[in-house]
Amino acid sequence: MDRREEIMLAAAKSFTMFGYKATTMDQVAKIANVGKGTIYTFFSNKEELFHSIVWNMVSEMKEASERTAIEGASFQENAHARIMQLLKFRESHQLFIKLIEEEKELRTPAVGEVLTSIEKEILEFIASKIERGVAKGELKPCNSELIAYLLFKSYLALVVDWSKTHDDQLTEEQITDVLNYTIFSSLLV
Repeated sequence: MDRREEIMLAAAKSFTMFGYKATTMDQVAKIANVGKGTIYTFFSNKEELFHSIVWNMVSEMKEASERTAIEGASFQENAHARIMQLLKFRESHQLFIKLIEEEKELRTPAVGEVLTSIEKEILEFIASKIERGVAKGELKPCNSELIAYLLFKSYLALVVDWSKTHDDQLTEEQITDVLNYTIFSSLLV
């Protein structure tokens, strides 16, 4: 592992433990066991380091989502698997959890901007899959950006928000059923 990777691992650990606002370059240097000046040979400031960590996390999330796709499965089966994996990643990745907490509690502008950028990346990822489904003749022509937004927000509401206002959590089968009978039924050829 090279110095840059060591610094990024240390920074990811610091951002995960302390959040963006409370992380300092001194902490990162201490965790990485390097001088603070060494960090500045790779990253000009905390923001640049933070963005590098976040974009690595986004790449991990997309890769995890891609791995859930099943060769030969229908569009809706793969869409469901991919989006559920994105949400599982969001709910289990410690840095992602810390960023969401920091945004809720402290409203740190840099964190809010990053979370908005992450959501935009997720929506573009989903839209690209929809466009591919249209090109393959699996889906009716549609506004992929709008449908990606509708799908993602629907999954987010059913997976994350439902249990905040209801006594029980929906099963994956219940989520699949409701989305198959609503959104997917209007999209499929």
